[in-house]
Amino acid sequence: MKAYHFTNAAGASAITLGEANMPEPGPGEVRIRLAAASVNYRDLLMLAAAGRGEMQDRIPLSDGAGVVEAAGPGARRWAVGSRVAMSFFRDWIAGPFRTAYATSSLGGAATDGVLAEYVVLPEAAVVDIPEHLSFTEAACLPCAAVTAWNGLVARAGLKAGDTLLVQGTGGVALFGLQFAVALEAEVIVLSSSDEKLARAKAMGASVLINYRERPDWDAAVMDATAGRGASHILELGGPDTFDRSVRSVAADGTIIQVGVLSGFEPRPNLRRLMWANASIVGVTVGSTEHFSAMNGFLAKHALHPIVDRTIAFDQAPQALERLRSGAHFGKIVISMQPGRPTAEGVVP
Repeated sequence: MKAYHFTNAAGASAITLGEANMPEPGPGEVRIRLAAASVNYRDLLMLAAAGRGEMQDRIPLSDGAGVVEAAGPGARRWAVGSRVAMSFFRDWIAGPFRTAYATSSLGGAATDGVLAEYVVLPEAAVVDIPEHLSFTEAACLPCAAVTAWNGLVARAGLKAGDTLLVQGTGGVALFGLQFAVALEAEVIVLSSSDEKLARAKAMGASVLINYRERPDWDAAVMDATAGRGASHILELGGPDTFDRSVRSVAADGTIIQVGVLSGFEPRPNLRRLMWANASIVGVTVGSTEHFSAMNGFLAKHALHPIVDRTIAFDQAPQALERLRSGAHFGKIVISMQPGRPTAEGVVP
């Protein structure tokens, strides 16, 4: 089969397409013919790790969807032909997170990812694709959507009447916006682009803040909420945004710590959290059980992921470059169908 690999060499900055052995499903496993995959900021971090010689020639990417083509001995959960998506953590099926699950993240240093024609996984580590979603849309879900669901709904209990602050218009942010609107919560969106803010408003955002015009966006959030602050904050930035998130959170509110877009190791002043009785929840994606629960919500509310564009499998490195540029709005998808990139739209 054809598969991409990280180039495991000093200074590597690309993924390489080559040949790989066709994987055979073992006991309790299924083989999936990939239809689509999508990229996440985490994949850029993995690419950087490959440039430091840390990836051991792994297949990249965590997010994929396709069709069950074969089942190994004892695997009976999925019929051949089933439409499925892959869970980010191969081994985190249900229950609380355990540190032992970390190495089972697809497309990481210890476990191959999904950017290949075929993928083998335990049958318990894949989920049904909701009937109303295409493969392109389903490939957007495993990392970004499950992260937003786990952090906002499963962990922080977002509900009607709450106020959510999202930073930017990438995958996690837009899924958070969609979930919050469906739950009848108010949403505040930060972006440096008025065009992107207008698109967020069309999706249901209530308050729009251009942080280039308002670098003191924490003050703008307090103004927009009559001094209360946001009950929930999707903290996606890292050290450059964390202090302002702490100053923006409402009393008894929750900061959902997800991102590292500006680096690691924030050193915020946490005194306000104490006086506000607020919380920080750390989130790294979620379990297969979270994924299934989220899919039920997507089906109930007929929600569709926002797809920035699709790019052909043989041009997959362009997807990472598009992501690196920051010009995207929503998810960037790689289709197994040959062809040219499709700008701003959803294709089957």
